[in-house]
Amino acid sequence: MGLFLAVRCRGLGMDVVAACDHDAERRSAAAHELPDAELTARWQDLLEQRLDGVILANDFDAHAPLALAFLERGVHVLSESAACVSEAEGRRLITAAESSTASYSFAENYVLHPHVRTIRAAIEAGELGRVSLIEADYLHGMSPAALTRLAGDPAHWRGRIASTAYCTHTLSPVLALTDSWPVEVTAFPVDEADPRSAVVLAVRLSSGALALTRHGFLQGEPDSHWSWVSVRGNRALAESVRARGERAWSVRLRAEGWTRPDDQAYEEERTPEPLVLGEQTVAREAEGTMLLLRGFRGTVERAEPPLVPVRPAVAASLVGVFGAESLANGSCPVRLPDVSGGTRAASAAGGP
Repeated sequence: MGLFLAVRCRGLGMDVVAACDHDAERRSAAAHELPDAELTARWQDLLEQRLDGVILANDFDAHAPLALAFLERGVHVLSESAACVSEAEGRRLITAAESSTASYSFAENYVLHPHVRTIRAAIEAGELGRVSLIEADYLHGMSPAALTRLAGDPAHWRGRIASTAYCTHTLSPVLALTDSWPVEVTAFPVDEADPRSAVVLAVRLSSGALALTRHGFLQGEPDSHWSWVSVRGNRALAESVRARGERAWSVRLRAEGWTRPDDQAYEEERTPEPLVLGEQTVAREAEGTMLLLRGFRGTVERAEPPLVPVRPAVAASLVGVFGAESLANGSCPVRLPDVSGGTRAASAAGGP
């Protein structure tokens, strides 16, 4: 993912001057794609570079220590995975980000996917009314053999993280769409015979709404980059279409007859406009990533606010941390720490 992001940063006009990977083969691949970049096996070497910003794409559960080090040096951080692995680490990250001359951005591209932006527009237009129930999936329909290859090694981050940990691709869109904070989480294994494969999180939000998120490895992988979102308000429903191919990025809106002057139920399917950057039409699954990188450039160069700043990043990550506690205690509800700082949740779902 690091090389993927580096190549796209360069395509957006950013100078990629250095890159790090402990794997020699990956460094060799990077040398081919980034011929002008200085390559190293030690991330600490990057601290000696005169950098404006850094993108962290290291192991899922090891981002905070690097983010803290770069923020201390006044280097803007874009963190590609979970913000923290504990409440204490999350609070240290918040303190560091808010006291640094640089900024912290969470690379949560799912809040900028086409279907999420379309649903956000319907919410902001008041079409749904007050949001009461929001659901989000992040699912992979992998075979048992493929899953064993991916997550069966305890030395790999996939094998060592809790089954609830990788929840930010569902929780971050939930928080962005509702402008709320997570208050309480209850976690359930989908299949008690295979409890690590998939989980469902029931999350009470500060707005009073309930979020149900499903993530992990279940059959029925959504074509919209493994993501499906549904939002029910007290006046209408908006949800991404369960379909193959291009239609998976569209949104179905349904309003009952009692909400309309003609007393007739209304339903339509909305297709997001293609994203064009420069003269290139961006692939649907890459739209969120490209908007995110463009936003990070604006944060570094023009001090624009991060699209997903540190507090919502920590809040979404801690749902997975405390979800693991709920799971370990027989799916008991667990109160979540308040990391809002008295602010509303930052929302990037509408796009920059």
